[in-house]
Amino acid sequence: MGLLSQLKQEYKTLSIVGMAKNAGKTTTLNYLIEEAMDDGVVLGITSTGRDGESTDLVTGTDKPRVFLDAGTIVSVPVKLYELADAGLEILRMTNYSTALGQMMLCRVAESGYVQIAGPVNTKDHKKMCQEMIDLGAELILIDGAVDRKSIAAPETSDAIILATGAVLSRSLKKVVEETVHILSLYRLPELEPGVFRDAILSNREAEKIMLMKQGKIEVLDLKTGLSASRFLDEAIDEETEYIYMPGAFTMSVIADIHPAKLKNVQFILKDPTKIFMDALPWQQLRKKGFSVKVLDHIEVAALTVNPYSPAGYSFEHEELLKAMRDAVEDIPVFDVKVGGGV
Repeated sequence: MGLLSQLKQEYKTLSIVGMAKNAGKTTTLNYLIEEAMDDGVVLGITSTGRDGESTDLVTGTDKPRVFLDAGTIVSVPVKLYELADAGLEILRMTNYSTALGQMMLCRVAESGYVQIAGPVNTKDHKKMCQEMIDLGAELILIDGAVDRKSIAAPETSDAIILATGAVLSRSLKKVVEETVHILSLYRLPELEPGVFRDAILSNREAEKIMLMKQGKIEVLDLKTGLSASRFLDEAIDEETEYIYMPGAFTMSVIADIHPAKLKNVQFILKDPTKIFMDALPWQQLRKKGFSVKVLDHIEVAALTVNPYSPAGYSFEHEELLKAMRDAVEDIPVFDVKVGGGV
């Protein structure tokens, strides 16, 4: 069974997230588009930025273009409409505005290459995806072209496909370790329903650090833990059970908190994309008893691996595939270049 056949049974919207540039994100997108063409699945295609151009606008390197089959629903801003090789039928002028002009929803009338883009705002993206489904799309693929962290956020889509590969390191072991680290963050346990979760959700607009002590909620006049580590240390006492951190979580957030206090409280984060920490310091922190949960974890539907790096080195694809599958046994792993299924 192909990757798309598995995914469309469970999800309506999927974000494709690259761990780094040249990890194989656009190649994964094209692979899924080809499968949809073979299976007769009507796709909706959009992006968090811009994709489908032949040259990377940042690095100047060649990029895979995006070829769409007739019947596909695609989001295209006004300024990219004329650049499409495909014949596009405009279905709807939306209210979503971008730097490339007003966003249009189009149906591909004649197959060809298309440069795609979409709203950067998450709420607008969600609304637009629903519009594409209303227009007949059976599965929405969202290309994470701008910010690889934010596009993974759980409110963006039902699940993500994570693209990883040789571009991360010349060491196969390190590629696997870094990928497993990100997966472990994305799959952190969620805070169970209860008093503290209700308190956080009812105060989300304020987005301030919150503590729970013996069932009572204390709101600190701090919107981020950055540069506030010593204030947190003062606020935490033996009665503190939970701490909600609405912003970014880095080592500096907890640098001045006494190690004994760290072991006795549970940190709560909005979602895993708020964590900015490499594998080694994260593992060291967890070994010291640090405990963390999230309001919403990230569903990882599949993992794709790219054995080639633009730096000129590569891994043997079967070796990379096996190493990754051994490390993440419960997630489907594909090498889309060779059509490697589960």
